[in-house]
Amino acid sequence: MENEEPKSVHKGIKKGLYVIPTAFTAGNIACGFLAVLWSIRGFHLVFTDPVAASGYFNYAAVAIGLAILFDTLDGRVARMTKTATEIGVQFDSLADVLTFGIAPTSLIFSWAFAPTFAENTSEYGFGVFLLFMYIMCGAFRLARFNIQSTRPRVLIEGTPKLDKKNFVGLPIPPAAGLLASIVHFSPMPLSSHGQGLSSFYALLMMVLIAVLGVLMVSTLRYTSFKSAGAGRRNLYLVLVIAAVGMLIWLYSEYVLLILSAAYVSHGIVWHILTLFRRPTEEKPAEA
Repeated sequence: MENEEPKSVHKGIKKGLYVIPTAFTAGNIACGFLAVLWSIRGFHLVFTDPVAASGYFNYAAVAIGLAILFDTLDGRVARMTKTATEIGVQFDSLADVLTFGIAPTSLIFSWAFAPTFAENTSEYGFGVFLLFMYIMCGAFRLARFNIQSTRPRVLIEGTPKLDKKNFVGLPIPPAAGLLASIVHFSPMPLSSHGQGLSSFYALLMMVLIAVLGVLMVSTLRYTSFKSAGAGRRNLYLVLVIAAVGMLIWLYSEYVLLILSAAYVSHGIVWHILTLFRRPTEEKPAEA
């Protein structure tokens, strides 16, 4: 009986560990839910009090940024505690559809499209269509990721194994992060910039949303950072995170926009460099 008690305690602790990554996923969902509410609240104040509306839009953008942090931590915690489960993967993907699909599109609609274009115009309808396609592309990207996480991916060498270093296509959290960082950089509603500029900026946002949707369903490689900090590089990783965290604390509007734009664009740059490298590698050596 004495030996059975420590075993039961150990099993209880093990079961309790499964709650930790789920709690981070719940935090992810909470941030997405709040981002949607704050976006709606901001839209109600766009024409009567733009300054107050900008505050709510900024809250929504920050909530999406915090959700990215929760989304990053839940997977790492699950792997560290060896509590990763199939239901956890599915739960996390469903949370991402809300937080990084519906929440950022609600924010962009309330901040950019709805205040700028009249509801009966073609620009308004096209903007809503692009937001819908963004959600569709993000959901497809998440479904493809779930399949790849349970089935081995055949790499170029022909060896069936998981490619843990890279994502296939742009993940939806960085896509949402770029949209949120733009709003965080300039939270005032686009309609406050005047009709000409606001229409131009809104059209640029349409182009960006279309590009992000295409990148999510593409096969471009994006660094996953899952192996970051392994081995002796743990100390360097801590120093880098501390430095970036301090910069975000001091200059969040600029640093977050630069980081998110750099991550989104690095997959395109990587692909272009690969295309230029292939002819050189395939060229036969001269005798």
